[in-house]
Amino acid sequence: MTIPDSIRKLVKRFDEQSPAYLLGSYNETQVRIDFIDPFFKALGWDIHNNNDYAEAYRDVIHEDMVLVGTAKKAPDYSFRVGGMRKFFVEAKRPSVSISGDPKPAFQLRRYGWSAKLPISILTDFEEFAVYDCTHKPEENHSAAKARLYYYKYTDYEDKWDEIYALFSKEAILKGSFDKFADAKKKGTTTVDEAFLSEIEGWRQSLASNILQGNQMTQRDLNLAVQLIIDRVIFLRICEDRGIELYERLLKTVKQKGIYQRLTNLFKDADDKYNSGLFHFNPKEKMQLIPTF
Repeated sequence: MTIPDSIRKLVKRFDEQSPAYLLGSYNETQVRIDFIDPFFKALGWDIHNNNDYAEAYRDVIHEDMVLVGTAKKAPDYSFRVGGMRKFFVEAKRPSVSISGDPKPAFQLRRYGWSAKLPISILTDFEEFAVYDCTHKPEENHSAAKARLYYYKYTDYEDKWDEIYALFSKEAILKGSFDKFADAKKKGTTTVDEAFLSEIEGWRQSLASNILQGNQMTQRDLNLAVQLIIDRVIFLRICEDRGIELYERLLKTVKQKGIYQRLTNLFKDADDKYNSGLFHFNPKEKMQLIPTF
């Protein structure tokens, strides 16, 4: 397939003015308007809903909402067909090194992983990287981890057929994208399975620590462990929703005297929320967390 004239012009423009675009002052909003929006328009997407489709069926959602852990995040673009998400695109300013900086890749992969999207894209137009989001991302992963394709803007003319065959709206409608994405899903762990596995690790670690300083039955140990986990998850959700001071829990565990500090935190929550989850009535058997 011949590369559209609109993309040729974008490539030429970027090439001629790249020193200005690579300055930190040329921001993400500008690159989205000047380059990324027209790039995906050339791939057949109705970027700004010019067809006046109902909100539920528009091609592209800008600043879509996705739950990452317990926090709501907003990928720059969510590309959809029939109201169903197909892939995210996260945009960066051209001064960001997509090929070398691991942070943007981790951010994108977390979005895709959390939304259960197998494939997503990171781009600043100068660079275009396609990531496999079926494997749980870790902050210590390099930018190259799970990267399937990588193009420079100078590659677009030679690689346009390849890009179009995967990420054009036509490719989605003809099923080639789904076939490619399904191949990435096989044998992978889902986000739900990974979260449950992580909680199981917490449970084992807590039980081991609690038993070092307490004598208790198996039943009471299970209750204590589950109670601590439930309290911590509740407070983390409150932090992400702005109800509690953000990272208060994190600061608590990074200081000495974690047991007393965590107990005080739970007591404050009991006063604030008047919830059975944090009940500290001395007559109650599980009034305090055990020593660990």
